[in-house]
Amino acid sequence: MSYTGPLSPRYMEAMYERWKSDPDAVDRDWQFFFQGFELGRSEMPKPSESECEPCDAESVRKQSRVEALVYRYRDIGHLLSCLDPLAACPTDHPLLNPGAFGLTDDDMNRRFYAPGLPENLDSRITLRELVDHLRQTYCGSVGVEYMHLQDPDERRWLREKMESTRNRPEISRDEKLRILRKLTEAAGFEQFIHRKYLGQKRFSAEGADVMIPMMDALFVHSAEIHGCREIMLGMTHRGRLNVQTNLLDKPYEAVIREFEDQHNPEAQVGAGDVKYHQGFRGSITTPGGRPLDVIMADNPSHLESVNPVVEGMARARLDALEPKTTRQVFPLLLHGDAAFSGQGITAETLNMSQLDGYFTGGTLHIVINNQIGYTALPEDLRSTRYPTDMAKSLMIPIFHVHGENPEAAVHTVKLACDYRMAYGKDVVIDLVCYRRYGHNEGDEPYFTQPQMYERIKDRPPPDQLYADRLKEEALIDDEAIKNMRGQSRRCIQAAYDQATQEPPQQEGAEAGPEDKKSEPQPLKETIQADIRVDADLLKNMAGKLNSVPDGFQLHRKLEKLMEKRLDAVKNGKNIDWANAETLAFAVIASQGIPVRLAGQDSQRGTFSQRHSVWVDTATSRPYVPLNHVAEDQAGFECINSLLSEAGALGFEYGYSLIRPDALTLWEAQFGDFVNNAQAIIDLYIASGEAKWGCQSGLVLLLPHGYEGQGPEHSSARIERFLQLAAEENFFVCNPSTPAQYYHLLLGQAAGKIRKPLVIFTPKSLLRHTEAVSALDDLAAGDFSQVLADPEAPGKPERVVFVSGKLAYELFAARRAGAKKNAAIIRLEQLHPFPAKSLQSVIAMYKDCRDRVWAQEEPANMGAWNYIRPLFQKHFSCALSYIGRDAAASTATGYHHVHKQQQQELIDRVLNR
Repeated sequence: MSYTGPLSPRYMEAMYERWKSDPDAVDRDWQFFFQGFELGRSEMPKPSESECEPCDAESVRKQSRVEALVYRYRDIGHLLSCLDPLAACPTDHPLLNPGAFGLTDDDMNRRFYAPGLPENLDSRITLRELVDHLRQTYCGSVGVEYMHLQDPDERRWLREKMESTRNRPEISRDEKLRILRKLTEAAGFEQFIHRKYLGQKRFSAEGADVMIPMMDALFVHSAEIHGCREIMLGMTHRGRLNVQTNLLDKPYEAVIREFEDQHNPEAQVGAGDVKYHQGFRGSITTPGGRPLDVIMADNPSHLESVNPVVEGMARARLDALEPKTTRQVFPLLLHGDAAFSGQGITAETLNMSQLDGYFTGGTLHIVINNQIGYTALPEDLRSTRYPTDMAKSLMIPIFHVHGENPEAAVHTVKLACDYRMAYGKDVVIDLVCYRRYGHNEGDEPYFTQPQMYERIKDRPPPDQLYADRLKEEALIDDEAIKNMRGQSRRCIQAAYDQATQEPPQQEGAEAGPEDKKSEPQPLKETIQADIRVDADLLKNMAGKLNSVPDGFQLHRKLEKLMEKRLDAVKNGKNIDWANAETLAFAVIASQGIPVRLAGQDSQRGTFSQRHSVWVDTATSRPYVPLNHVAEDQAGFECINSLLSEAGALGFEYGYSLIRPDALTLWEAQFGDFVNNAQAIIDLYIASGEAKWGCQSGLVLLLPHGYEGQGPEHSSARIERFLQLAAEENFFVCNPSTPAQYYHLLLGQAAGKIRKPLVIFTPKSLLRHTEAVSALDDLAAGDFSQVLADPEAPGKPERVVFVSGKLAYELFAARRAGAKKNAAIIRLEQLHPFPAKSLQSVIAMYKDCRDRVWAQEEPANMGAWNYIRPLFQKHFSCALSYIGRDAAASTATGYHHVHKQQQQELIDRVLNR
């Protein structure tokens, strides 16, 4: 609370009156306090003379115990819920027994006041009726954890929604029959594939069949009740093919052709991927006639890695909406129980949910709880009771649902959707089910879980169980059930016959996250900018970028820095790295291209160089100069990301897939930290186009350079990107001047080629007096793959090829009187290899046979092992190596050792 003095009655009364007139006039903490106060007042019993109980001390104690019992059922009633299809339902729990509260059998028929009961129940109720009400609500096929929520309004909303129906709502006959039809279709598909392709991997939904009608109900409810237009879906392998065919309208024939190993050459994408990894875009129409697009993201075997990708896709779509409304775009993530609790990227993604830069309006998480992970049981996989326990830190509701009760699952998913739409927060559903076969259909589960699979072996499938239930309710008869199953079987059989008897049609690839291409897009040799502006316009922009608005108090040091930047542009020289970057972003935004830059401390910059967001020293009010460059400009957004690499990078990759019209950048605090995002780079950025046809123009900014800061603050692992570089998958550049960086950004934003761009950015060069550019360098020219030596001797004794900041140290040593008469050539683009540009340089120094590659990194790192064979291939040219010896660690942790190594390296290049 904002008030820190004594809480006098007069002060609290004044705050209360202010809150009643305008709730937003007081701090959020006071709002919660007064909401709770009003809630307590509204739930005070209204005594009736005819129903008054004695007010003796014992009665008061009994009333208090009843209220404690009510609270405990709402808090931990899930411990008594019936969830596991493979186990008997619990009948009692010591913490939920009235006797634990000192309540006896004699009290069961006595009336007590029960706080917070729904309107359809009398607030004075017998203890027997009260316990029955609580057990039906919280201990049936739905268990719920929600009392950890700290917002009283959310608690009250959930309580009223659940207790008014006792978590057993009325479902219409039509909806029940739709549930049965979806269960029948799900089972029919799996059983058909199992018979025809015995032992082939498909990651069957069997045992978790309820997920199909559950998701179907979500699609209908979100579209028809809440106006949702698009669902971004990320999910595991299990049930993926079933979801595609029976929910997203992917033709059965297409899936059967995949099992038949038929590849349509027109639709084949690069190297391709296995069928249960591939995404799909389904355009469906609900029974009420509402259109809904469902975009299922491609997903590698590293299951939970898709979570932040989907969130980024959803945020990108939201940012493109006008007006922005989170009801129209809904992220949905399906998880396995072992993966949800076991993989850290799940926690990273959950942590994003309420952060401004990553907010998507709330995500529905459905955990397909098979009660097993590959071959391991829960006791081997987690230290918590439920796989979903980590989500409680977000103060969001968690529902646990019996996996063979489709009506409970449908009710719960609708309630979860309503909560998400009402409060803009995540919600989790734990669907407790089982896995009919092994991890895949070729596994033998009896080896490791014989007792579990003995129980599963003879268990009727969920569609049969539900059909029997509807027969008991006289909603369907045997003939109708037979017809429903026969129709499903005939439909799949017809698709099978067509797939196996007719050649595939020559049609394009399936639609993907945005605009998948059938073949990887070819690279030009380099990135060229075509959105440059002249020097006068750059000066005009610099004036706006470095002017402090009236009434805004900027830190004095920053004010001087902005004056210096403005002077550099006006004078047309000494434009440093951050200044050039800001001008690039200004030009890009002025051309109507949105810019999104995210990274740890990126607003200021790790090295206090960027300062894209100013903060008023008196009010802490932010101001973003880049959003005040032109009248019709696009937006610039710089986000201080959560302390994450894998999750944060995955989010930006997903964002870049959906928004090809924007420039999306992710910045590592130090390039070394990209280590923690290596899975995202391997699985998505480097290979996403080859595997799935997904095009991304994402830019990676990775500070790199050896300045004696130790092994985790030196190397952005150039060698790893170059090892992954193949099939024209991305650009890898190491620009050494601000103008080069400026042109790279403009060229990438122009979007002629949508390929990821990896840029190794400097640290010490940010303030190096020679690492500056003239205004004319920005206003004219393009990015150069290779930079010739501006001060090269006429006939050098040695030609040195180098990349990055080492060139500046070599220039300085040469001016200081180095013995070797050397020309120093900078490779600014490493991949694609700039063969043509290098050819002219090599021709220029054809008489010099002493050619070396110099680098700061150890010999088994950096660009050396990539460069050496390419020089030999293209120029029949042997290079000598000068650099650090191969090493296990990227760099020494001792500054004096670094200085000694660096000087020895320079001496070897220029003095021998």
